[in-house]
Amino acid sequence: MLGLICLAFLVGGANCMYSSTSDVVELTPSNFDKLVINSDQIWVVEFYAPWCGHCQSLTPEYNKAATALKGVVKVGAVNADDHKSLGGQYGVRGFPTIKIFGANKKKPEDFNGARTAAGIVDGALSAAKDKVKAVLGGKKSDSKKSKGSSDDVIELTDDNFDKLVLNSDDIWLVEFFAPWCGHCKNLAPEWASAASELKGKVKLGALDATVHTSKASEYNVRGYPTIKYFAGGKKDSDSVADYDGGRTSQAIVSWALDKFNDNLPAPDVIQLTGKQSMKDACDDKPLCVVSVLPHILDCQSKCRNDYLNTLKTLAEKYKQKMWGWVWAEAGTQPEVEEALEIGGFGYPALAAVNARKMKFSLLKGSYSFDGINSFLRDLSYGRGGTAPLRGAELPKIHETEAWDGKDGVPPQEEEIDLSDVDLDEKEEL
Repeated sequence: MLGLICLAFLVGGANCMYSSTSDVVELTPSNFDKLVINSDQIWVVEFYAPWCGHCQSLTPEYNKAATALKGVVKVGAVNADDHKSLGGQYGVRGFPTIKIFGANKKKPEDFNGARTAAGIVDGALSAAKDKVKAVLGGKKSDSKKSKGSSDDVIELTDDNFDKLVLNSDDIWLVEFFAPWCGHCKNLAPEWASAASELKGKVKLGALDATVHTSKASEYNVRGYPTIKYFAGGKKDSDSVADYDGGRTSQAIVSWALDKFNDNLPAPDVIQLTGKQSMKDACDDKPLCVVSVLPHILDCQSKCRNDYLNTLKTLAEKYKQKMWGWVWAEAGTQPEVEEALEIGGFGYPALAAVNARKMKFSLLKGSYSFDGINSFLRDLSYGRGGTAPLRGAELPKIHETEAWDGKDGVPPQEEEIDLSDVDLDEKEEL
């Protein structure tokens, strides 16, 4: 079924990223020591800021991890924007920061694994295993296993560099290293961790500059490690910039994701003409925006294009969110309108739906750039009201014809030829 419009609608406070029904425990300075420090349980704790885009992206994965770890490892979250003292106490300098409070609660370990539910679960279980082994007198498990695999770092050479990097549309970060370099050795596990976390978005490569001297010379490598950035899309030997971020996996990932988001094309605003169009626009997206525009006879091509241009501008503004955008003409998708309670306020109308929770939120303000922007921003911070979908299921999507971009033409009335009608019939007419 379609991954229609998945948005984590948050409740329980304007600055809370997790709902009251979430398995993620809200931690504050008043309960942190009691729940975390003074307990015997392993805790995974995220320090976040509500305005942080990466924190918002992490939320669904963190929720999944908390549910999977329920009864095994506790999972909590601290609004470090509100509780700066708590964040400062544990050296939090960026968001989101995840720390694991294991056997030694006074020295929590930074989690540098993949920021997915599976990655977080693996890190938590590794910490639990370490604690058990410590009690039994065994050795600590290899924490590097939770930091990603070196298999995700692509080995580059003078021979394959152009084919893999320059001739691809992918974004690349390339490390030029020397095997004897101490700083390179320290970077290796962080580079591997970042490569695993960025898999599918940004490619990380490594080139031994002492062996493949041609490429090292071409890119003016004078020290080790040197990291170069190659933007996405069509590129040549001049399409390169120096990496100026930090050398931890978290810093590398944050820097790379910013570049990834900058390179994202704006999503299309697709007309809802059937199941496939909805799937193409919204499947596996964290959010979809559904608009119902006036009938073409009530709002001709210029009017409709004005509305579509507003949606396209907003799609560009929110492209980093990886949302989907669809629209339908009033009356063509009655089940969608009924499920989202659209139409009572007239057209155009707009709504957002959480398919996982079968809930939706309806725009009740102005259908304008400012009105829709405010609506979407509030939803992303958990300040929007929600309602359950009727029947607790996704509405039926009808197959309809796509708009041809032209003005609507009213139906012509049929003229009756009276020449062959006798007088009595004419009188009746």
